Parts: sequence; structure tokens; C-alpha cells
Amino acid sequence: MTTQHPRIPTSTYRVQFNRQFTFAQAREIVPYLNALGISDCYASPYFQARAESLHGYDITDHNKLNAAIGSRAEYDAWIADLHAHGMGQIVDFVPNHMGIGEPLNQWWMDVLENGPNSLYAPYFDIQWKPLKSDLQDKVLLPILGDQYGRVLERGELQVHFDAGAFFLRYYDHEFPIAPGTYRHILELALEKLAPFKGEDFYAEFQSIITALEYLPRRTETNPERIAERMREKEIIKRRLERRCQDAPQVQAAVAQAVTQINGTLGEPRSFDALDLLLNDQSYRLAFWRVAAEEINYRRFFDVNDLAAIRMELPEVFDATHRLLLELIGAGAVTGVRVDHPDGLYLPKEYFEKLQRRCAAALGISLPEDGRAIYLLVEKILSGNETLPKDWPIHGTTGYEFGKLVAGLLVDASSEQAITKTFQRFIGHSMHFGHLVYAKKRLVMRQSVANDVNVLGDMLDRLSEKNRWFRDFTLEALARAVRETIACFPVYRTYITPRSEEHTSEL
Repeated sequence: MTTQHPRIPTSTYRVQFNRQFTFAQAREIVPYLNALGISDCYASPYFQARAESLHGYDITDHNKLNAAIGSRAEYDAWIADLHAHGMGQIVDFVPNHMGIGEPLNQWWMDVLENGPNSLYAPYFDIQWKPLKSDLQDKVLLPILGDQYGRVLERGELQVHFDAGAFFLRYYDHEFPIAPGTYRHILELALEKLAPFKGEDFYAEFQSIITALEYLPRRTETNPERIAERMREKEIIKRRLERRCQDAPQVQAAVAQAVTQINGTLGEPRSFDALDLLLNDQSYRLAFWRVAAEEINYRRFFDVNDLAAIRMELPEVFDATHRLLLELIGAGAVTGVRVDHPDGLYLPKEYFEKLQRRCAAALGISLPEDGRAIYLLVEKILSGNETLPKDWPIHGTTGYEFGKLVAGLLVDASSEQAITKTFQRFIGHSMHFGHLVYAKKRLVMRQSVANDVNVLGDMLDRLSEKNRWFRDFTLEALARAVRETIACFPVYRTYITPRSEEHTSEL
């Protein structure tokens, strides 16, 4: 299919991919869509997500297709059929967050294992020095169904051992155990190996424990020492796996140590060792209800298992767009719909960079208007707000148009009667603006309390640097932040470090 760039669709059809609707099934309906007059398929995210995901927005790897939807061969066959009918494809891309609910996200697992010195720690928007000092250099994981102590002593947190590595399991959740903390378990195993002190495997097992002591600390800042730690910890895992394979006595001792550290129901003190092990990790498991006030990574709204990524960093952009740009260059993707651009730190810069990279992938010069590919954004506009005119995009996904169309089905002459009925039902009347104000404050108090507290703390640090403003208290400044947000007329502004201009028209 020859394509003029950018290809502008005349009509689109949304295809929701998941394990129940695959690439092979999408291929079957291509002739039908073509007969309907559809020019382009608009595909939901089909990059690697949870196998059970029905929507695809919880991406765990931007550079793999979702195996639950189909293989690359099945994908290519679908694209070939689209091209055979002269049709294009717009893909829904998620640049501002990733799903972290299961081990498929290798970046997040590496962060949990290695803390702030993980190679991927900068990729996520994590406060390693949060307001709550007990969380310093830790990630709060509010996934428990009850208070931590109760969950622990009910035996719901269980250490497991496989292929030379230890990990923690909580129902369907799995978390890595930092290699530097394996000593909590291996020293118990060493005690059980005491009858075999004269054996070679005993000395080798001691050597493994000694090697753990010489691993660079997780708080290390020297890049060379961090690289050494990343290398040596994997060597230790392989050594431990080989020793367990070669000596059944070691395998049995490790299994007994795991059983011991997992505690015994009805004996609270038996869980002390597991508690010490978990406190030594770079994450802190917590009751899900504490998320709003204490969570220290930025999320997609208040969804705990969708963590924000720092797309403004060149390495993050490069690491998340390889497959997308490959598909664009091959002509498989002819348009992009960007999910929730207001979750990006610098949306304009992101769109500009994406268009430049798309032009390079297509082997064309960037057009004068900066739009190499058809690009839409999911932007909710409030009132008279308009899109920033300097964004190199083609428009929004059409919520505002949908609102106008829905309005055709509403009889405006009945507004007064409906309003009176509603007021009788609730027993009072309230100005809509006052209701919005009250609910914004409710959301800030119940869902994103910590985010607001962080802004208040940032404002306090700024005020302390100026003698005119340093006497404003932290609480007063936090209250000012809350009131500003509650009264703000739009969802977000686009002030950048290089300009104070608000590019969105109110």
C-alpha cells in the first residue's frame, strides 16, 4: 500500500484487542469493515500487558506485542489484509505509565530488587526521599488487604526459592528479594548444614554467604560500584543454583530455612525473622488504604498498579518507542492516538520529538508544520478551553464532538423540570460550581492526598529561600495549594521551565 504522509483517515472503526479478540479475529472482519466504508482501523493498545488485561492500557513492555492477542506473524497477516483493502491503522499508544501489577514488568521488578540504584530507577517518577522518613530509599507498595502485621502473622506472605533466587509471594503478587539480603535465609540453612562441615559443598556454601557480604550496598552512588553489584549478584544466584543442583543436602537445607523463615501459624514470634527480611528490602508492603496519604510514586490518577514513567528523559523515550517506530517505518502503523497526554511532564516537547522520530522512521523530511504522521491526543477540554496551537498534532480523539452529538438526544426544554425533581429528591439545592469545588477537595483528601502534600512541601522549600515568605507555615502553604487546585478552571496548564506562558487558552 502506497501511503502519502501523513495519511489522513476519512472514517475509523475502534477495535478492542484482548485475549477474547485477537489479531486473527480482526483479520476476519477486514472485508466487512472495508464494505462499511471504514478507511482506517483504530486499534486499542496491543503491546505486552497483563495476560488477563481486557483493555491493554496496563503495558508492561512497549517493545513486545501482547502474546495473548497473537504472534508477530498473525499481526503481519492482519496488516497485510488491511493494506490489500487500501486501509490504514491508528494505534493507541500509552507513553505516560506502565502496569506494575505482576512480574512481566522487568523494569519495575529490577527497581524493587535494587532500589534507587536500579538501572531503571530513574525511569519511574519515584520519591526516594519522601516526607515520611521511614520510606527513605524504599517504594511503598499498598497492595495488602489488611494491616501488614495481621497479614504477616496469618502466613499470607511467603518466601519461595527457584533457580538460585528468592522471591516473596502474596497471593497472585510476586516480589524479588534483594540478593544482598539472602543472608537472612542462607545463614539459617548454614546452621542446618553443620553435620556436613567437612564436605566441599559446605565450604562453597560458606563462600556464597561471604560473597553476599561484599556486595556493594544498595545505597551506593558510584556508577562503577553499581555496575559491579549488578554483575556480582547474578553470579551469586548462579553459584547458589549450581550448589543446590550438585548437593541435595544444600537444596534440603535451603528448603528447611525457607519453611522456618515463613513462620508458623499461631506463633507470632516465629514471624520475626521474615519481618526483618522484609524490612531489609527496597520496598515496603502496606495496607491498600494508606496509598492516598503515603504512596511515593506517581500513578495514573489513583490507580496503584499503573506507575508513571518519566517520558521527558531521552533514555526512557528511546526505550519505549523502538517497536512503535519500527511499525511506523514498515507502514503497519499509519497513525497514533496518544493516551492521556496530560500525564506527560512536557507534552509539546514529546509530540515534537515523536514527529521527528516518525519522519526519520519513514525516511522523509519533517514537514513544515512538524506533522509527519497523523497524531491524535486524548485531551479533555473544559468549557471554552482549546488545544494549544503549537502542538504538532491533528486534534483530539473527539470527546467534545461526542458531547455535541449526545446533546442532540437531550431535550433541553426539560432541564428545569429535571432540576426540580432532583432537588426534591436530595432535599436541597446546590450551585454546580460549588459542587465541583467540594468534590475536587474530596478527591484531594481521599485519593491524591500525598501528591498535594508533596506540592505543599515543594512550595514550603521555595518560601524558606526568601525572607519575605519564609514565615508562611507548611500547613498554610499546603492549604493554598489545595485551594488553588480546587478553584482552577482547567485540568492542567502547560507552563514549561523555559517559558511562563500558559499555552492553553482558557
